Amino acid sequence: MAGMKATCRSCGVNNLELVLSLGDMPLANGLLTEEQLGEPEATFPLDVAFCPDCTLLQVTETVPPEAIFCDYPYLSSFSDTNVACARENAEAAMNALNLGATSLVMEIGSNDGYLLQFYAHAGIPVLGIDPAANIVAVAEERGVPTLCAFFGRDVANRLREEGKVADVIHLNNTFAHIADLNGLVAGLGTVLKDDGIIVIQVPYAREMIEHVEFDTIYHEHLCYFSVTALDNLFHRHGLEVVHVERLPIHGGSLRVFVGKAGQRGRSEEVFWLLREEEAAGMNDATFYRAFGQRVRAVRRDLSALLCDIRNDGKRVVGYAASAKGSTLLNYCGIGRETLDYVVDRSTVKQGRYTPGTHLLIEPPERLLETMPDYALLLAWNYLDEILAREVAYRQGGGCFIVPIPQPRILAGLA
Repeated sequence: MAGMKATCRSCGVNNLELVLSLGDMPLANGLLTEEQLGEPEATFPLDVAFCPDCTLLQVTETVPPEAIFCDYPYLSSFSDTNVACARENAEAAMNALNLGATSLVMEIGSNDGYLLQFYAHAGIPVLGIDPAANIVAVAEERGVPTLCAFFGRDVANRLREEGKVADVIHLNNTFAHIADLNGLVAGLGTVLKDDGIIVIQVPYAREMIEHVEFDTIYHEHLCYFSVTALDNLFHRHGLEVVHVERLPIHGGSLRVFVGKAGQRGRSEEVFWLLREEEAAGMNDATFYRAFGQRVRAVRRDLSALLCDIRNDGKRVVGYAASAKGSTLLNYCGIGRETLDYVVDRSTVKQGRYTPGTHLLIEPPERLLETMPDYALLLAWNYLDEILAREVAYRQGGGCFIVPIPQPRILAGLA
């Protein structure tokens, strides 16, 4: 469907092409208390569209950010993989740049200080910026100074007036969360020193499409980036992509380094990836059109697999009350009739209920207490970490079901 009325978040054109519709969905991190189960639950359309002018893949609906982020249940430090990746990210920057006691490192969407703590421990001044008051309190307790605010032009101008300009600015899996893309990028340019560097980590749109990672789509993730789309966006604001790395985390991610235009040379990796995306057809809507059919095939196959398991009298639970798990469960219609409960390592989530499907979230210890036959892995992006943590469950015969890119069973170790 071409010529959608929605306006591109990056370049402003209004001829977006619909790629996928997942229907009306609750907020992916909108976990419920027991008292809220009987109350009406807000849902919003979850449609994905492609911009043929600037190549940005994006959701068309913007949920007010205050409804999502002001009391946020996701703490990055509960994932060992996240923390290890953050440490590597920070150490790489410290090794490459001449940072010291007079430097400043910022992070937009700094969560509980899981990344900035590594700079702080090295004696480098830091400033986190995050809108979730509950998480800002955790970061402050960790010794990471954090401003509770939504970052944009106004906050950037205020920081610059206060003399707070950064040598390094991190946006680690938060760049796609901000609705006003142009305001965000203009703000970044405002608080970046002339020789500073912006380090952005985002899921890669190519991996999402090719590996059918549709559960990465939810209302918090407003955009799904290619190097081409990012290059077009930054160029508009006097910034440029100077280097790109591809990472395996979260099913395939980009780490993008951005500087002020003309301040640094561009690496060959940037040119290579731009050429590769064009050759793969990512700059044209044709690349994305078959995505919906493949997503529907995953729903069909996963539903059939779970139905067969339940018909055999076997018990199934969910593993990880993740945002991507919310998309998968709600789109596939998997709820209490299929899963007994969901386990999650985060103590913030335990005792609450999953959005839309209303499954109780239990601590992971429940796996060994009840020994369900199968655990549907709702955070497949942390597969290795979870398998290593749940050896005892697998040794007892427990099997994991990995839903993406196509449903498969990982047999137990008994």
